[in-house]
Amino acid sequence: MYTYQLIESPAMTMSHLRSVRYLMILTFLCFCNCNITLEGSEEPSTIEPIVRVVDLNVGESTTVTLSNGEQVQVKLLDLNEKRDPIRQAVRSAIVTVQVDDEKIALESGMYNLPRKTGRVQIDCSITKGYNSNGTPAFWGLDKEARLRFWPADSPLLKPGSFIYPVNQRWFATRTWFDNEPVDGGKKILPKIYYHSGLDIGGAEKLTKVIAATDAVVVSSGTDVLEEHCQDTPVAPRYDVVYLMDARGWYYRYSHLHKINDHIRPGRLIKQGKEIGILGKKGASGGWSHLHFEIKSRQPSGKWGTQAGYAFLWEAYRNQYQPKLVANSRRKHFLKAGDSTTLKGSQSYSKTGGIQSFEWTFTDGTTASGAEVKRTYHQPGVFSEILKVTDQQGHVDYDFAEVHVLDPKNLEKYVPRIHAVYWPSLQNRVGDPIIFKVRSFGNTAGNEVWDFGDGSPSVSVKSDGNVKPLDENGYAVTKHTYKRAGDYLVKVQRSRKDGVTAVTHLHVRVEPE
Repeated sequence: MYTYQLIESPAMTMSHLRSVRYLMILTFLCFCNCNITLEGSEEPSTIEPIVRVVDLNVGESTTVTLSNGEQVQVKLLDLNEKRDPIRQAVRSAIVTVQVDDEKIALESGMYNLPRKTGRVQIDCSITKGYNSNGTPAFWGLDKEARLRFWPADSPLLKPGSFIYPVNQRWFATRTWFDNEPVDGGKKILPKIYYHSGLDIGGAEKLTKVIAATDAVVVSSGTDVLEEHCQDTPVAPRYDVVYLMDARGWYYRYSHLHKINDHIRPGRLIKQGKEIGILGKKGASGGWSHLHFEIKSRQPSGKWGTQAGYAFLWEAYRNQYQPKLVANSRRKHFLKAGDSTTLKGSQSYSKTGGIQSFEWTFTDGTTASGAEVKRTYHQPGVFSEILKVTDQQGHVDYDFAEVHVLDPKNLEKYVPRIHAVYWPSLQNRVGDPIIFKVRSFGNTAGNEVWDFGDGSPSVSVKSDGNVKPLDENGYAVTKHTYKRAGDYLVKVQRSRKDGVTAVTHLHVRVEPE
C-alpha cells in the first residue's frame, strides 16, 4: 500500500513513467489524495467532461448522447456570417439548429453563453468563416460549425474541478475572447487573427496567475516532458506554461512575466496554486495580459481550442458570487460616419431582474435601453459607459470600446490605449491603488488620468509601445480614495492632430 500526496517541492519527476496512461493515473491519485495499491488494483477513471461536441455541415443531422445518457436529435439548418467592409473580418456568425422538435438561433462565441432549449444547453464555438482568412489550426474545424451540448440543468464542468485563473475582478480591464477579431498593430492586415482562447488583461508584474485545475506540469518555458513533444498541442516558449488535467485537456498560460520556480515539467500542481506573475512577454503585442487557452481533441480528430468563456464565467460566478455584472463586451470596429449597436443585454443579475440600462457616451450625451444604436463622426477610440441597476438597487458598470477609423486612411489604426489597476479586489478606503497605462500608435502628448473622485487630474507619459516588450513601457501612478463607493476612472491621450484614445476603469472601494 502506497500513499500518494500532491506536493510542490521537492520535485516529483515523471522520468520513471513510461506512458501518458501512468501520468494520468498518478494525476488521478493526487486529485483524490487517497491511499491505493497500484499492483492488482482496478485502473482509476479520469474526469469525464460533461460537454459533448459535434461538428456539422448545413443540412447534416446526428444523434448526440448527453453526459446523462439521454439522446437528442440535432440538425444544422442554417449558417449566416456577417463581415465588416473594412477588413472583411467575420464580426458575427449565427447558426440555426434544430434540437429534437425545437429550433434555436445561436451566435458563435462573442461573449455568448450556452442557452437552454428542450433537454439541453447548447452553444456554437466556431464556424467555417473564421478559417477563410484566419488560422484553421487553432480550432481543428473541418466542417461548417461546431456545436456543444450539456444536459439542460447540468453544470458546464464538474463542480470544484475548475477555478478562475487570475487573482482579480471579472472584466477588470480589456479582454479579447473567443472569436473576436484582433484589431491591433500598426497597419491593418488582410489576414485576421481571430482570437482563440481568452486574453485576460491585468497588471504587469503584480497580478497572480493561478492553476485553474489540479494538473501535471507538461512544460515550463522551453522545457517539455518528452511524452508530450509529439502529437500534442504543446508549443513551448520562454513565457509559456502548459498543464494537463484529468480530462486530458491541455491548458496554455502565456505572456507570463515570471514563471514560479516550482513549476517544472513532471511536477503536480494543485488547483489555486500560483503559476507565475502576469506579464507581456512573448507575442503579446505589448499589452499586459494572460492568454489562457484550453486544447482538446475535437470531432475532426485534430487538437483544437475548447472554447473557454462559459467555463471562466461559471467558475468566477461560483467563486465570487457576484449579485450583478454589467457586460457591454465585444469591440466595435468601423469608420467615421458609420453606425454601430452597443449592447448590454448579456449583463447578469443573480436574481434575474435588471431594472435599467443607462449609457453615458464619451461626448457627454446619454441614452437608455439594453441596446442603443449610435453613429460616430470622428476617428478615435471611444469608451462608452454602461451602468446597470437591478431591482434591489445594486449597480455595476462596464465599458464598450469603439474603434473608429479615419475613412481617408483605412490602412492604419487610430491610436489606442490600455489601462489597468491593482489590486482590483477588496480595495478599502485609504489603501493605495496602483494604476498603469500604455498608449499604442501614439508618442505625442501625455496620458491624463481622472480618478473620478474630484481630485486633480494626473498626467503621465508611457512610451507609446515603441518597444513592445520594454520592461518600463507602462506609465505608473498611485491613487488613494478617501470615501467608499464606485468610481469611474478615465484616462486619455491625444495625437497631434487631435485624434484621441479614451478608456475607463471601474474601481470599487469598500469602507475602511
